[in-house]
Amino acid sequence: MDAGQINQVRRFNRTVTERVGVLHDHYLGLDRPIGEARLLWEIGEQGQDVRRLRERLGLDSGYVSRMLRSLEADGLVTVEPQPRDKRVRTVRLTDAGRTERAVLDGRSDELAGSLLEPLNTAQRARLVAAMAEVDRLLTAATVTLDALDPDHPDAQRCLRCYFSELQERFETGFDPAQSLLPDAGELRSPHGSFLVARLHGEPVGCAGLKLPPGAPAEIKRMWVAPHVRGLGVARRILAELEAWAAQHGHDVVRLDTNRALTDAIALYHSCGFSEVAAFNDEPYAHHWFEKRIARPSQE
Repeated sequence: MDAGQINQVRRFNRTVTERVGVLHDHYLGLDRPIGEARLLWEIGEQGQDVRRLRERLGLDSGYVSRMLRSLEADGLVTVEPQPRDKRVRTVRLTDAGRTERAVLDGRSDELAGSLLEPLNTAQRARLVAAMAEVDRLLTAATVTLDALDPDHPDAQRCLRCYFSELQERFETGFDPAQSLLPDAGELRSPHGSFLVARLHGEPVGCAGLKLPPGAPAEIKRMWVAPHVRGLGVARRILAELEAWAAQHGHDVVRLDTNRALTDAIALYHSCGFSEVAAFNDEPYAHHWFEKRIARPSQE
């Protein structure tokens, strides 16, 4: 990143915060700052777990607790522990909270309209398209990658979604018992790694890496949730696993895939993988790929 890019981002941030009114304590003319207003909107009609709200907004527990106490004092929300687990608290809107949320929705629509109204038709289209692109890129930048134990609940959730998708997309269906599934121990350090991608705390992707001694590293069980595809998550996972393999002395990475996964095949080609002869007897594989990677230089 260069200084020009940093300055442009800061200029954009200043313009947006000024134009949408987040600098005021009374957001959209109501008697509360934007943080509490946003919290009301995120709670929604069905309510939310407090932990989920923290993860969704990227806020620490103390700050969220203070905002919830303020909303409770104003009679807009209730916060109660779940019967099965007192540590988990659920926040719900009261009737007064739903009324204020509706007011916020209406005034938010008016604010959005005020941003577009001074522009001509072509300018509006350009602004909306630019906003969509900024939203997409900022969402992509929000995704985190974490190395987890393959038995971690988030890892298992991803794998269940992965197997379910394979069952739908493969011509013959998919039975995990018939596949060459790696043992969990093969995906734990120092024998391997298992990455989970998260967006706002929700697991949205995964992949494992086997690091067999004296043999190429192998990527297994790569999956990205449909609603985040196109954000570059799969490319980030691949790059992270390639770097991990290189750091552990491997100069070749392999993977296999099914012919039904055309999007994955296109991704592997675009990321520098080349098709090779079959190197395993995976019953669901039709394509085998290999890529040479550079080991870190020794200084």
